[in-house]
Amino acid sequence: MGNLTKKEQPDRSHINMHRAIEVKYWTRALGVSEEELRQAVDKVGNSAAVVRKELGIEWSDDDVSRD
Repeated sequence: MGNLTKKEQPDRSHINMHRAIEVKYWTRALGVSEEELRQAVDKVGNSAAVVRKELGIEWSDDDVSRD
């Protein structure tokens, strides 16, 4: 039986547009609207690094808040 108390860390290397909580996280983290995020993901795919590049956003690991 699995450990039900262990909280799994989200995968921050990909953007899942089908999960509202992830869309909310990424729009806030990247400072873009949901529509801007959706257009970028539709254009270049769901890799967070590629989406950041498409949006022209510089990024460092310090920019990610730890959950």
